[in-house]
Amino acid sequence: MATRLTEQVTWRELLFTLISAAALWWLDLLVLAFSFGLPALTFASADRTTWPWAAFGVVVLLASPYTVTSWAGARAALARTVLAPRDDELGESLREVHASRVRLIDSFDAERVRIERDLHDGAQQRLVALGMTLGLMRLDIPEGSPLAAQLTEAERQLSVAHQELRSLIRGLNPPVLADHGLVAAVEDHASRFPIPVTVDLRLPGRLPRQLETNVYFLINEAMTNIARHSGARRAKVHGRYHSDVLVLEITDDGRGGADPASGTGLTGLADRLTALDGRVRVSSPLGGPTLLHVEIPCHFV
Repeated sequence: MATRLTEQVTWRELLFTLISAAALWWLDLLVLAFSFGLPALTFASADRTTWPWAAFGVVVLLASPYTVTSWAGARAALARTVLAPRDDELGESLREVHASRVRLIDSFDAERVRIERDLHDGAQQRLVALGMTLGLMRLDIPEGSPLAAQLTEAERQLSVAHQELRSLIRGLNPPVLADHGLVAAVEDHASRFPIPVTVDLRLPGRLPRQLETNVYFLINEAMTNIARHSGARRAKVHGRYHSDVLVLEITDDGRGGADPASGTGLTGLADRLTALDGRVRVSSPLGGPTLLHVEIPCHFV
């Protein structure tokens, strides 16, 4: 409780409670007495000599809804003035939210790198060892025997599993991104995409490592959404750098109808961009095409 009371907002809440208990309650009572008690008194004492007061009571009673409403509005304005967060507090809260989002994305990226390393050093090496064991077993099995045919099938399945694992590792932490940059990584990913993708990225240099990784996975996620949901036959990734802003446009000729309010894929893109101080606009009429316009402030190294 002591920690809670050190916060500025809580101190203002306590102060407003004390003011309400000490002063505002009798003002509430005074407004109610004027609006309803005074007309009741004038009506009760009305006669031939006091009829002007009775008329005044009628006017006060007719105006009572406005009187009470005005006082309620004044109370609400006072509460907003006292309890509303100040600009510096609001800015600090926004900075904390932004920082928490950045930390969350950074933790995801760190976990992704750890998983990639574990798969490369663990599961992939075990598959290689298993392939060597199968190769040694083949030396002891006569050619043409049923066991040799089963061993051949086992080696084939092991090769497929190894290729899938290598593809997964390359997707988690593509070496081409670290070695050759964003443009080469996007082109490499597009070359393995299930539909034709035209890549037109022109950048003046290399982005900072963390930003480059986030932009790559943003484009990757947008392309994955195209493959899963759009029914498109072609897609295009276009990017330019203008006045310290990286502008990306990802388009497809699919069925359209993408709604950021109902799609977790677009929500994930928006969250990643928020952490990068970027913004996204989506144009996706029914029947297509769909355009994803992204702007990210950045500086090249």
